[in-house]
Amino acid sequence: MNEPFWQERKGAGPLFAAAIHHGHSVRDELAPLLALDGAERLREEDPFTGDWTEIAPSRIMVLRSRFEVDLNRPRVKAVYRTSQDAWGLEVWKDGLPDEICERSLIEYDAFYSRMRELLTEIENESGRFIVFDFHSYNHRRGGPGAPPADNDSNPQVNVGTGSMDRARWAPVVDRFIRDLRVYDFPGGRLDVRENVKFRGGQFPTWVHQNFPRSGCAMAIEFKKFFMDEWTGEPDCELLHSIGAALHAVVPGVLKALKRLRVRL
Repeated sequence: MNEPFWQERKGAGPLFAAAIHHGHSVRDELAPLLALDGAERLREEDPFTGDWTEIAPSRIMVLRSRFEVDLNRPRVKAVYRTSQDAWGLEVWKDGLPDEICERSLIEYDAFYSRMRELLTEIENESGRFIVFDFHSYNHRRGGPGAPPADNDSNPQVNVGTGSMDRARWAPVVDRFIRDLRVYDFPGGRLDVRENVKFRGGQFPTWVHQNFPRSGCAMAIEFKKFFMDEWTGEPDCELLHSIGAALHAVVPGVLKALKRLRVRL
């Protein structure tokens, strides 16, 4: 039986959190077609990011794998058909039939239709709103015994703001980055930088295109320093500490949004 595509919660207030690459399952008809095993898929997914969405009154956590359909890519590229689409990985044993691809795109369309409904509700209730778009990324692609990628171009937290009107949302973004940097994180303060590794994908781009005056979507990418990216095992202390750090920055970010609403 297929797992639901996502779980959602609608609460009060202007903060919405999403983990669109959290999922690992695939629908039943896809499983026998995959050339990748579960561990290979997990390495490119964003496990545990769904846990962090709990900090927001409104949230969505996608339960299906990005190898079924990638919600953070434009629709035309949302299903990985070739190895060039998927970090050089051969995803399918014998290719993917067009009719199965189309059924995956139906899921893509359903997700964005629901996002339009849900974010419109939040916009109507709160005016402007903030989206935390949680992701994680690999930094040991050379193998489990290889050294990690250099820190200069791989911050612990990359905040992607490439598709937003940066000047418009500067007080919100700057407050988020500042408060996360000064949080008393175990082992030392977090290295938080903007648009170094990623500038944000299709989901925040879609938010800014469809809610240009009301939606501020930040793509928040955590380097997988909180887990072993090859085994999938988390460091529970660091995982919890990231959630605590995100929870701690929420009041300041909401205060910045409120002040922005008064001024603009």
